[in-house]
Order: sequence, then structure tokens, then C-alpha cells
Amino acid sequence: MDFQTLSAARYSLRKFDSRPVEQEKLDLILEAGRNAPTAHNYQPQRIFVLRTPGTLEKADACSGSHFNPPVMLVVCYDPAVSWKRETDGKDHGEIDAAIAATQMMLQAADLGLGTTYIGKFEPGRLLEAFPEMAGTCPIALLPLGYPAEGAHPARLHTDRKPLEELVKYL
Repeated sequence: MDFQTLSAARYSLRKFDSRPVEQEKLDLILEAGRNAPTAHNYQPQRIFVLRTPGTLEKADACSGSHFNPPVMLVVCYDPAVSWKRETDGKDHGEIDAAIAATQMMLQAADLGLGTTYIGKFEPGRLLEAFPEMAGTCPIALLPLGYPAEGAHPARLHTDRKPLEELVKYL
């Protein structure tokens, strides 16, 4: 599928099939996150893969969104590694991690899998539940899996503002 078609067709999947995600596909998705561009190539993104019932339940308890996927990716960044802009100290770790999340979502769609970007979660509870994430800043949960039968884009998926409203040529 060409990129324009892929980016228009990808949607936030909220209804997952229970079948597992093949390791080969998961590896490609994680590689897409690893290959993401980062400020000064510092690569602060950290991705935690949750796929056991226990870890998925713990993550679910920290979130306001419940989709029961077979895999959950927790996208974080390490602030000790992320680049800070010299002029004002702006930390680019969240931006870098969001770019990695985007690349993983697009790779998943290209492989016939679905994701949704969840920002509605409690980072403090997540860090308490998973001590392995200590020292990182979680920015998103990415449920990942195959679309369940009857899954479809949300009603507003295709509503887009006109390009002229979003882009200004100077």
C-alpha cells in the first residue's frame, strides 16, 4: 500500500481480536520505533511490551480506556538521555517518543494490525505498577492487535479541516 493510502486508511482501533500478534510482526513494529528520527539522534524513546494477562491487567488499571488488546506497547522516554534545546531548555524527549509511536502505528497498519494512541492514563500509577519503567516518562499506551470482526473507524474519523485552515504559506 502506498503511504498516502496507508495514512488515510489507518484509524484508531478500539475493538481487538483475541488472536496473538506474531513475533515477526511485533519485531517489525518495534524496529520502526527504533528507526524513528530523534533530536540529535539521542534516541531517548523506551518501549515496554506487555503481553501477559497480568501485565495487561496492570496497565489497564492505570488507564481510562479499556480495549482488551493482546499486546500493549508503553511508549516512554528517558529524560536523562533526551536532548534539551539550549535557548530555553525545552525537552524534546516527548516529541521523540511521539514520533516513534507514530512510526510504530503506521508500521502496524501496514502489517494489517491496528492500534490506538491512548493518552488518558495515570503515569504515576503506571510507574508504580511497573518498577522496570523507573526513570522514564510514559507518554502513551498503544494497544496493538488484529481488528475484531465488525471493527471500524469512529464516526468522526474522516472529518478533516480544510488544508487551507491548517497550512499557511508565508
